[in-house]
Amino acid sequence: MSYHIQITVNGTVNELDVEPRLPLVYLLRETLGLTGTHIGCDTTSCGACTVLVDGTPVKSCTMFAVQADGCSIETVEALAHGGELHPLQKSFWEEHALQCGYCTPGMLMTTKALLARNPKPSEAEIRRAISGNICRCTGYQNIVKAVQRAAAELSQPAAAAVAD
Repeated sequence: MSYHIQITVNGTVNELDVEPRLPLVYLLRETLGLTGTHIGCDTTSCGACTVLVDGTPVKSCTMFAVQADGCSIETVEALAHGGELHPLQKSFWEEHALQCGYCTPGMLMTTKALLARNPKPSEAEIRRAISGNICRCTGYQNIVKAVQRAAAELSQPAAAAVAD
């Protein structure tokens, strides 16, 4: 048995027939070929699979694709535009906020949502926002610096227009 769903992923409308127990992360990776969303634990513990569903960070390993019917989903592939990195991506690179990179897509999507609702978060607010995303390499300090740097860049009038 399958269900017909319609989801918008990175601005593209997709109509698909899916099995009722198919996790969203597998739909994104295997059906749509969007492999930037990583699979880590399959239990919501690590946050590597975090995507935005209607603007809210969601761990896509424990959301069924049928639950996303009618939703707008944004993956890490949507951040860069025309070969230009999003300010968050640039700041992660410039602040050395990644090492192996496995957690990076989930961190980027989580912090994008944070900055959308709170353009000038404190260090404590950043740390609270990323608390559901595990990074085994960096120690988090450079991730916090990267988010602070991106927040400062995005708060500048010219950059704010580029960010969306």
